[in-house]
Amino acid sequence: MPAPRPDIGFIPTPADAMAAMLKLADLSPSDVVYDLGCGDGRLLVQAAVDYGVRGVGVDVDAALLRRAQARAEQEGVGDRLTFRQENLFETDCRAATVVFIYLLPHLNLRLRPRLQTQLQPGSCIVTHMFDMGDWLPDLTLRLEPSEEDSVLYLWRMP
Repeated sequence: MPAPRPDIGFIPTPADAMAAMLKLADLSPSDVVYDLGCGDGRLLVQAAVDYGVRGVGVDVDAALLRRAQARAEQEGVGDRLTFRQENLFETDCRAATVVFIYLLPHLNLRLRPRLQTQLQPGSCIVTHMFDMGDWLPDLTLRLEPSEEDSVLYLWRMP
C-alpha cells in the first residue's frame, strides 16, 4: 500500500516564530504537547529542551519523522517525545494540554471540531500564520519585524 500523501508540503517554522509560539503557550514541565503536522520535529524538540515538556509529533511523512526522532535523540529528549506516522485528522488529542499547528486554513478548519471535542478545559491551541475561521482567538500576535512577518493565534479551551 502506498504511503499517504501529505495535504501540505513541509515548510519549517521560522526560528523567531518557534520561540514566540513556545512562549505564547506558557509551557511547563507538566504539559503534554502535540504538534500536528510536526515535520522534522524541531518545534516539539525545542519545547522539550527549553521547557521540559513531554510530547507527541504527528506527520504522514516517514522520512521527516525519522529526522525528528534523530533530532530528539541528539538533543537528549528522545525519552520524552513520541513521533507517530498517522493521519492527523484521526489523531486522538485527548492527552494534549497544548496543540501546535502550522497548516493551511482549510486544514485548520477540518481539525477544529476534533480539537473542540477532545481537548480538556484550559488546554490551548497555538497556530502559526492561519486562524480557525470564525472561532475567534483569545490572542493574536504579529511578529514584526520577523523572518516572514509571522502571525500567531492562541485559543484556550473554556
